[in-house]
This record gives sequence, C-alpha cells and structure tokens, in this order.
Amino acid sequence: MADMGSRETSTLIAADKVEGTAVYNTQGESLGTIHNVMIEKRSGKVAYAIMSFGGFLGMGKEYHPLPWNLLKYDTDRGGYVVNLDKRKLEGAPHYSDEQSVAWGDAAWDRKVHDYYGVGRSWE
Repeated sequence: MADMGSRETSTLIAADKVEGTAVYNTQGESLGTIHNVMIEKRSGKVAYAIMSFGGFLGMGKEYHPLPWNLLKYDTDRGGYVVNLDKRKLEGAPHYSDEQSVAWGDAAWDRKVHDYYGVGRSWE
C-alpha cells in the first residue's frame, strides 16, 4: 500500500480509513460498519463512531452513535469489536437518514452514554 505511511501506522489511522470498517460483537457476529466519526473539537479526541446498522438495499438504514471507548480494534478481524449483542443494539439511541440528531445537546449525549453505561471518552 503506497500511501500507508501517510494514512495509517501501527497506532494511528486517518478518519477516511475508519469509515467502512466492520464492527463485530464479541461473539463474532457482524453488527454493521463505521459510517463516520465525531471528534470533540477542544480535546481532539474521537467522541463517537457512528455505526450504520440494518437496512436493505440502502433503505431503512439506522445510525448508532457508539461511544468511542466501547470499541476495540481487532487486527485479526480487521475491524472493531464491541461487547454488545444485537438485541441491546436494537434498543439503543439511533437515528435514520430522515431524522436529525441533536449533536451538542447535553441530554442527547447523556442518553447515549447512560444507555451504554460509559463515561465520555474525551474527558
């Protein structure tokens, strides 16, 4: 890979390379792919991985903001692993292409982090 040095190292990866990366649960089931990442402006730390989940032929897709500190990269799988089962994910805070998200709203942020039982990764 010619541009590996500029877009990925053993400890760093460019955001555009994260997008499209598979997400698995600890049982090895595919849950979705990373659609985008949200970065906290002041700290520069990744706050959320937005995972696309479900849908058929591009319709009905849902987006789940996963607090970044839930994800662990698995080099053997070439993707991220989260300790969630599909049922837990189905009840999680999410949105679709037809909905807007209240990014920056403290209540939305708290709802996401409380659902997963984790603190904010950028603090």
